[in-house]
Amino acid sequence: MVELFSYNWQIREEWFDWCREINQEELTKERIGGMGSILKNLFHVADCEQIWMNQLQGKPVMKKDFHTISSLDEVIEFSETTRQQTESFLSLWTSSYGKKEFNMTSRSGRTYNFTYKKVMQHVVTHEIHHIGQLSVWAREIGKKPVSSDFIFR
Repeated sequence: MVELFSYNWQIREEWFDWCREINQEELTKERIGGMGSILKNLFHVADCEQIWMNQLQGKPVMKKDFHTISSLDEVIEFSETTRQQTESFLSLWTSSYGKKEFNMTSRSGRTYNFTYKKVMQHVVTHEIHHIGQLSVWAREIGKKPVSSDFIFR
């Protein structure tokens, strides 16, 4: 599990570097799909990571409105905080954690039960999904996207 989170963090860092070469207007421009902009997509993946990790640990979720995020530095700072918290949780991970049950109730009142392993897999694949959206947007503005090749990294 740690390897896949590390992969996502590496890709995220490379996207942050990529973003440093893009003007603010392109980073915040409203786009079709994903979370609506490059910055919002990057914030969203870190936010979802912290929401799930904090819920699994029974800790309070950090409340941050992505509509108030206006700079790359804000997203990077939030991502770093999230990563540190996730790394701390992963350092305690054992195979028995994977079998542990997480119960939640949706806003509509529906109850769900997932294993911790399933939640962790969701967090990893969720980020990969949104990184794909960034790749499409990069090509739309004529820039080469970050390579997300897992094997040849």
